[in-house]
Amino acid sequence: MTVLDGREELTEREELEIDLLLEAIYRIRGYDFRNYLRSSLRRRIRNRMTIDQLPTVIAMVEKTLYEEGYLEKLLEDFSIKVTEMFRDPSFFLAFRSEVVPLLREHQKLRIWHAGCATGEEVYSLAILLQEEGLLERTSIYATDMSKEAITLAKEGKFPLKRMQAYTKNYIQAGGVQEFSAYYRADHSHAQVLPSLQEKITFAQHNLATDGSFNEFHVILCRNVLIYFNPELQTRVHAVLADSLAQDGFLALGSKESFLSMHKARFEEYLQEERIFRKR
Repeated sequence: MTVLDGREELTEREELEIDLLLEAIYRIRGYDFRNYLRSSLRRRIRNRMTIDQLPTVIAMVEKTLYEEGYLEKLLEDFSIKVTEMFRDPSFFLAFRSEVVPLLREHQKLRIWHAGCATGEEVYSLAILLQEEGLLERTSIYATDMSKEAITLAKEGKFPLKRMQAYTKNYIQAGGVQEFSAYYRADHSHAQVLPSLQEKITFAQHNLATDGSFNEFHVILCRNVLIYFNPELQTRVHAVLADSLAQDGFLALGSKESFLSMHKARFEEYLQEERIFRKR
């Protein structure tokens, strides 16, 4: 039996405490983080411990169980909100040129953006579809596990200081108008136009525990799976596959792919941009 030094014992003990924390969250509220990548969760937990000056993860478990509102604070810590408008412009450029022409065949389009964070990429997609004359026939469903993120996404209001970078992304993504035509600005914020907002339905949905709720022609689930372990990825792959119509398109993040049994249900449509098509 290998004798662990003090530091390794602390890490092993910490992992057990994290197990207890995640189990408490699951039993109390039904949010299942038990199959999220530990490295990512560990960073967020330690950051919260520093902010709240907690000596151990067990102290966090106690606050989760007995302090009103603390669990909601943790859920927001665990949710991923890294996003920007027209993030990865080459993806949107490829989607415009290689996927949109095939979407024109449908009288009505249903699109699901899973893990939409605060909505920047959803509104980007709405702008692209409007420029391609498809927005009027499209229903976009945008979901995220975070209640706070969904609230912010519904507002469609973003710091004005970010618009310069977003404009650059928009141009690189093949934008054909003045980007400023899609929002109204005041001294500090940019508000997207109501005509874009009204085509999007925002709702909470947890990929770790919730199932399929419609049949879609396109699903975007970009830069979400990288935070899941292989077991949870397999589950989410099944949900995404079951939610796609035949010949529908699935877009993943640039570092994401299929590592599960569900890979056979898809063909690589645009490998470089991680766009797949259901067989």
